[in-house]
Amino acid sequence: GQALMLDEETWLTVSTLILSVGLRSWFSVILPTIWRYLQILGAPPYFLGLSLSAFSLSGLLAGPFFGQLSDRTRTTKNIILFANLFEVVGNFMYFMNFDKWLLLSSRLVAGIGTGAGASIFGYLTRSTAPEDRSTVFAAVMACRQAGLLIGPACNIFLRLCNFQLGPFVVNKFTAPGLFMCLLWILLQLVVLLMYWDLPPENSGSCITRDVDDVEEDREKEPLVGAEEPSESYGTVSPGPSEPVPNGSLPHSSPPSSHSESFSAEFLREEVVVLLTAQFITLFNQTTLETMVTPLTQKYFNFGELENSVMYFACGVEVIAGFFLVRWLSPRVGDRAVLAVGLIVGNISCVWCLIFLTNPQGEYPVRLTEFIIGVFLQVLGLPFVAVAQVSLFSKVTAEKTQGFSQGIRRSVGGLATILGPLWAGGLTENLYVMLGVMMVLLMLLTVGSELYLCAE
Repeated sequence: GQALMLDEETWLTVSTLILSVGLRSWFSVILPTIWRYLQILGAPPYFLGLSLSAFSLSGLLAGPFFGQLSDRTRTTKNIILFANLFEVVGNFMYFMNFDKWLLLSSRLVAGIGTGAGASIFGYLTRSTAPEDRSTVFAAVMACRQAGLLIGPACNIFLRLCNFQLGPFVVNKFTAPGLFMCLLWILLQLVVLLMYWDLPPENSGSCITRDVDDVEEDREKEPLVGAEEPSESYGTVSPGPSEPVPNGSLPHSSPPSSHSESFSAEFLREEVVVLLTAQFITLFNQTTLETMVTPLTQKYFNFGELENSVMYFACGVEVIAGFFLVRWLSPRVGDRAVLAVGLIVGNISCVWCLIFLTNPQGEYPVRLTEFIIGVFLQVLGLPFVAVAQVSLFSKVTAEKTQGFSQGIRRSVGGLATILGPLWAGGLTENLYVMLGVMMVLLMLLTVGSELYLCAE
C-alpha cells in the first residue's frame, strides 16, 4: 500500500526538490537565440557546439563529486544551495554581453550547478521501492521536460525586451541570462525557507510506499538460489540461468580494493549497456537540438518566435510521452519500455536520413517532412530515458546511489559535450551526422537484447 507522509514539512521538501529538478532544465531558454547571439558577437559556427558542450563538461566533472558528497552526508539541502550559486553567477555572465569568450565561460560556470542532479536522483532512489522507481522517475523527468518546454517558450515575451539596465543592455539575446539569474536567486530563497533534509530512517517512505517491510523480506531470502549460478545478473553463461529479480543485486565476497569495487559495480554487462543507453540517448538528443536551429534557418527561414514555438511543441510531446511511460511501466516492465523507445528511435533515424538530409519539393512538403522527423525523434526519448534510469538504479548498490547516479550523469554529460560538437561541425553534411546516430541506436538495440534479460 501507499505510505505517504502528508505532513506539511515533507510536502514542502518534496515540492522544492521537484522544483529544483525542473528549473535545472530551464537552460533551454537560450536555445532559440544563442545561434544568433554568437553571430552578433562575431563567433565562428563551431562556437555553437563549444558553448552548448561547455555547460555539459563542467556538469560531467561536478556530478560524481556532488553525488559522493550526498552519499557520505545523506543531505541534499546544502549541496543544492552550493550548486545554485554557480547557476546564478554563470547566468549573470551570460547576460553581460561582452564577447564570445565570456559567453563560453558563462556556460562552463553554470554547468557546475547541474552536478547537484546526482544528489537529487540518489535521494530519489533511496526514497523509493524498486517496483515504484520507474513511475517516480517518469514523474520527475516529466517535470524536467516541463522546464525544457517552458524555457524556450519564455522567449515569446523575452524577445520583446529592449532597454538599458545600468551599463548593461537588455535585449532578446541577453534577457534569458538575466531572467535565469533572477529565477535561481528565487530558488535559493525557496530552498532556504521550504526545504528540510529528511531523516534517513524516514526518507524511504516520504515519496512512495514504505520499503522497510520489503527489505526485511528480502534479507530473509538468499540472494542466489541453490540451483542458480553465481554469475551477475545479465551475464551470458553456458548453462541455463534465472535472471536476478528486478531491483536486486547479487553480491560476491567483498572486494580487496577500491578499484576492484568500482570494477565489480560498473563493468558488468548490464551496467555497461545501461550507461551506453544513457550516452546514446543524450548524444542523439543534443545533436538534434544543435542542428535543428541552423536547419530551420536555412530551409524555412525560422526566427526566434518560430523556434520558440517549435521547442514548446516538442516539450508538450515529450511530457505526454513521460506520462504515457509512467502509465505503461508498471504494466509491461522497464525492458519492454526500453525496446519500444529503441524501435521508434531507429524508425526516426531512417526517416530523417531519407527526407531531411536533402529536402526537396515545395515549402509545405519540406516542412511536413521536417515536422514528422522531429516528432519521431522526440517520441522515443521518454521511453529510453525512463527505462534506462530505472533499470540502472536497480542494478547498482543502493547505499552508493549518489555516486552511481553521478557516474551515470557524467556519462550523459560526455554525450552532451560530444553531441553539439558533432552536430556543429556537420551541419552541412547531414548524411554523416544522422548516419552515425542510426548506427549508435542499432548497436544499443542489439546490446540491450543480448545483455538485458527479460523480466
